[in-house]
Amino acid sequence: MGSPKPFRGNDGRLMEEFDQLDPRNELARIRTTLANERTVLAYGRTALMVAVSGASLFKFFADQPFAIASGWILMGIGGLVAGLGLVRFIRLRAQLRGS
Repeated sequence: MGSPKPFRGNDGRLMEEFDQLDPRNELARIRTTLANERTVLAYGRTALMVAVSGASLFKFFADQPFAIASGWILMGIGGLVAGLGLVRFIRLRAQLRGS
């Protein structure tokens, strides 16, 4: 079967050459980068909210063991959410820079 024949546009240029010259591709990459940054900020905002909820349980219900355990769990979940958001941000940023 062999490799497929490269696709050429109406002007005879290879599509790879056309993609490099098309400014819409660069704009799409910029939009994706900005969306990635918005997403990591949303993860950070969510992580902060969950961790602060846990801290408020410490502050207002310090005499109840269940509240203290729940506070620690919420603070741990907040840390996990922050870590997950950071990992996803770094992976997508590397993928965008590599392509």
